[in-house]
Amino acid sequence: MINDKLPKIWYGGDYNPEQWGPDAWQEDERMFKLAGIDVATVNVFAWALNQPSEDTYDFAQLDATIDRLYKSGVHVCLATSTGAHPAWMAHRHPDVLRVDAQGRKRKFGGRHNSCPSSPTYRKYSAKLAGKLAEHYKDHPALLIWHVSNEYGGYCYCDNCAAGFRVWLKERYKTLDELNRVWNTRFWGHTFYDWEEIVVPSELSEEWNGNRTNFQGISLDYRRFQSQALLDCYKLEYEEIKKHTPNIPITTNLMGLYPELDYFEWAKHLDIVSWDNYPSLDTPVSLTAMTHDLMRGLKGGDPFMLMEQTPSQQNWQPYNSLKRPGVMRLWSYQAVARGADTVLFFQLRRSIGACEKYHGAVIEHVGHEHTRVFREVAELGQELQQLGDKLLDARTEAKIGIVYDWENRWAIELSSGPSVALNYANEVHKYYDALFQMNVESDMISVEENFDKYEVVIAPVMYMVKPGFAKKVEKFVESGGTFLTTFFSGIVNENDLVTTGGYPGELRKVLGIWAEEIDALLPGRSNQLVMKQAWGELSGQYQCELLCDLIHAEGAEVLAEYGSDFYKGMPGVTVNSFGKGRAYYLASSPEATFLQGFLKNLCEEKGIQPLLETPAGVEVARRVKNDQAFLFLLNHNEAAAEVEVGSGKKDALTNLEVSGTVTVPGRGVVILQGSK
Repeated sequence: MINDKLPKIWYGGDYNPEQWGPDAWQEDERMFKLAGIDVATVNVFAWALNQPSEDTYDFAQLDATIDRLYKSGVHVCLATSTGAHPAWMAHRHPDVLRVDAQGRKRKFGGRHNSCPSSPTYRKYSAKLAGKLAEHYKDHPALLIWHVSNEYGGYCYCDNCAAGFRVWLKERYKTLDELNRVWNTRFWGHTFYDWEEIVVPSELSEEWNGNRTNFQGISLDYRRFQSQALLDCYKLEYEEIKKHTPNIPITTNLMGLYPELDYFEWAKHLDIVSWDNYPSLDTPVSLTAMTHDLMRGLKGGDPFMLMEQTPSQQNWQPYNSLKRPGVMRLWSYQAVARGADTVLFFQLRRSIGACEKYHGAVIEHVGHEHTRVFREVAELGQELQQLGDKLLDARTEAKIGIVYDWENRWAIELSSGPSVALNYANEVHKYYDALFQMNVESDMISVEENFDKYEVVIAPVMYMVKPGFAKKVEKFVESGGTFLTTFFSGIVNENDLVTTGGYPGELRKVLGIWAEEIDALLPGRSNQLVMKQAWGELSGQYQCELLCDLIHAEGAEVLAEYGSDFYKGMPGVTVNSFGKGRAYYLASSPEATFLQGFLKNLCEEKGIQPLLETPAGVEVARRVKNDQAFLFLLNHNEAAAEVEVGSGKKDALTNLEVSGTVTVPGRGVVILQGSK
């Protein structure tokens, strides 16, 4: 478990008592007890209070807060507060301020406003983390460290340019090698001195966010910025570990956030934590996929739900309320998919600035007689009942879906073939097809061990990193099933095209080669026409976005294109390779096709759905020792009935359950039984 001082699902969230006074603090303690709050995340944005000047540290207010919380039965997740530097630092040390992609130097303001290459920021952030760790190392309230907050944002200042050149020297050793991997003979970009290299901003190579003249340069700058921010985290991590080697350390990630390589970051987190803020209309399966991705960052280990809102966000275009029951439902969705905490932002609403309309456990009215507080208190009581039943429980999926941030960067930076190609969306289509069938899947990195899976799916694997193709060949040769799609196997890790026909290094295992890629205009489509019925698949299905024009060289053709000049060319293939099979989908098909296709693959491998359920009822499972916990999550307004068999009991009531279970609208049932 995360920390055995509190052996249950932690319940609480971000707490900012420095924004209030003693009268509010007394009420907070009373209401926390009513709600079952047992963990408060404190000190997230208090750097200016912790350190009034270069050499002065003042933890008196923080001492009082932590002591007061612990006395009332609340433990702390202690943040280092380095997510926003103090005004005095920006005033006296301007190197701490970022420069944006347009070359404009920031003034003090906002948050996430510190340059990751700034010597000042690195010095003082690490020093503060060490001071905090030394001061609180023996405090019994301390459960976990929370470094900074929601890292993100790139900087284009001179310090970053210098750091980038150092990073490049370490990566490529020589200018000859750098010129080769960046293909700098294009447009006369050959570099003869490291100092000639500038950052790829809108003053040089880039425009409109992800448009660039030189993919290799821009791709490497994203790698560098992700690493520079990670280095800042690691400096604080190392200072904390000197004083509290046995207290876990995390920082809150942001799901599908595009700018940081979270698989690389996760190697340096003791436990993954993340902030979940879907909109009212976010597909349920997309939220589920993101939870699974966070679980997958450390090979299936449980994670922390660090933030969610009890009611509404403040920053989306339309900040809808969570309908009655939805907060509980979405909280259990996180638990069902691997969370061992349920934490909110925030415990009490601010009265000023941009988050004063962000939901909270304690609303502006200031008492417990609100719908939101009642729901929070009811969930708190249930989590007390569950105790440690679910802690450290795992998911046992037989299907792995590959997700890779560097591949995403390369696709987004690509100079074609379609502006509509969205990597995360294409991955989600495959996840969603399995989700709708109640088939478990893991979100995995390219470095994950494939041997524990029956099926590995790698949608739009545009970038093939060193060793990946051989790994796929070994997996398939040993009996595994591999599936990839259009626009795969195009480039290497430097975004240089692998010549000899797409899909490059994957050509051997797939038994095909592609000569062209057609980008379909919005609203246009082609068809995948089955050559013969396969399971529930027969006839033709719409496909869109991109169409690879491929040739079979050993692979069996399952479907052909139905129209345009490439009518009759292969659209779906399967290649027998050793004991296994490798599938290729040359276009982006409609959901009906994908569900039928993946159902057939599951049947081939003997993979069964967890349960059969009505539409809108999600099923997830966690396993601990010989016990399985089956979560039935009804995302519909109306009640739904689910056949669950026998030999189970309700984990919340301990009552025996068999036959048909009624799951209330926006309700949850947790069934416990033998694995």
